[in-house]
Amino acid sequence: MGLELRHLRAFLAIADEGNVTRAAARLHLTQPAVSRTLAALETHLGARLVDRSTHHLALTAEGRAFRDRAASAVAAFDAAVDPARLRHRPLRLGHAWAAFGRYTTPLLRRWQREHPDIPLELLRVDDRTAGLVRGEVDAALLRGPVDAPGLATERLTTEHRVAALPADSPLGGRDVLGLADLAGETVVLNTVSGTTGLDLWPAEARPAATLTVANTDDWLTAIAAGRGIGVSAASTAAMHPHPGVVYRPLADAPPVHVVLAWRDASPHPATGLLVALAHEVTREE
Repeated sequence: MGLELRHLRAFLAIADEGNVTRAAARLHLTQPAVSRTLAALETHLGARLVDRSTHHLALTAEGRAFRDRAASAVAAFDAAVDPARLRHRPLRLGHAWAAFGRYTTPLLRRWQREHPDIPLELLRVDDRTAGLVRGEVDAALLRGPVDAPGLATERLTTEHRVAALPADSPLGGRDVLGLADLAGETVVLNTVSGTTGLDLWPAEARPAATLTVANTDDWLTAIAAGRGIGVSAASTAAMHPHPGVVYRPLADAPPVHVVLAWRDASPHPATGLLVALAHEVTREE
């Protein structure tokens, strides 16, 4: 027999009422149904929980020991499915790099002030959806197209693109660059969570050499070491400064959309609050 929550509820009702008839009335069940449920529970546990020798039922030693465990289990289940309690569980917000750019700190401060009962946890996960598809986070700040199935998205803002260059690169002396200026360079591509691919360049003017990395830290290290150049969203310059890397605007590169994404089928109850606050922050800053 598979033990179910109804077995625990029936036992606890009998323990509280000291009478099967009253326990049945409390549970809106018949007396035989409650008696059978108790008997099935005792069979499953291999122990008698209730002394039936008197009119007023009493718990056996095993029943008294089991009562606390049963009550804890039922309470834990009820808390887990209580919408009010569910709303107050932490909201895990993932990002692969740069978070919400210059809006990150205002968002976190406003959330803490306006929703102190719902912790907002910012987590960096080196993954295209920042851990959202794998269930590691409840929502994610993402850049570029989001084509993973089962996700809902809300566009928050856009960022222009920048070139990331070794600090000693001759190109670093220019105020603004174009894609053609980078065509002869080795391009460092973050193929796990980055937004840049060779299709950013026209087909007839794409760089011939690439170097692939798996995260933003390795991307910055490769560029600083002079192994290539990179292209990223503008917030990378502010959120990921590096003494060996300089950033310059790319005048002719298309902008990058910043979106908030979440699982469409099972959103965190506070997702709507996060979307609304993110929009407010972008309008006010």
